Amino acid sequence: MGVGGDGRSKGAGSVLAERLNHLFANMHPPGAPYTNAFVAEEISGGAETYGGVKVTEQYLSMLRNGKRANPSPELLRALAKFFAVPVGYLLGDLSQPQAARVEEEVRFLAAMRDQRVRAIALRSVGLPPEVQDSLTTIISQFRQQMNLPADPPEQGGDRRGEGPDTDR
Repeated sequence: MGVGGDGRSKGAGSVLAERLNHLFANMHPPGAPYTNAFVAEEISGGAETYGGVKVTEQYLSMLRNGKRANPSPELLRALAKFFAVPVGYLLGDLSQPQAARVEEEVRFLAAMRDQRVRAIALRSVGLPPEVQDSLTTIISQFRQQMNLPADPPEQGGDRRGEGPDTDR
């Protein structure tokens, strides 16, 4: 993975760091985000699942803060597998629409950790499309009345009770 010379305004390491941090913040089960130590232990201990890759929490930290930017292809594959994203997302090799789709799926999965959001979504299953459209309109109207953006902001974790002026 080269830094510079590829026409991007950011180095490849910062793209990787940004995307890793996004995944750590959003792709986790209910509760606290994954730690570097947890991910390192899972990958290093899962020889069959992750191809025998070994990684330390310190190295993951360096990748996440941009101090290291050239992990092995095997580690990138293991991280992509752990977070269930295409390896091209971590490399910055996806087109903008493809990367946006991955990030949309990550936001969706993060939102679905909230039991109330999940209950609303599941209750709409099986309803006719026009009823689902009506529900979407009603939710949009509630968001507007509460001075919330039309679309929920990208969030890390299960942050409840944040107002519309929360910085991100």
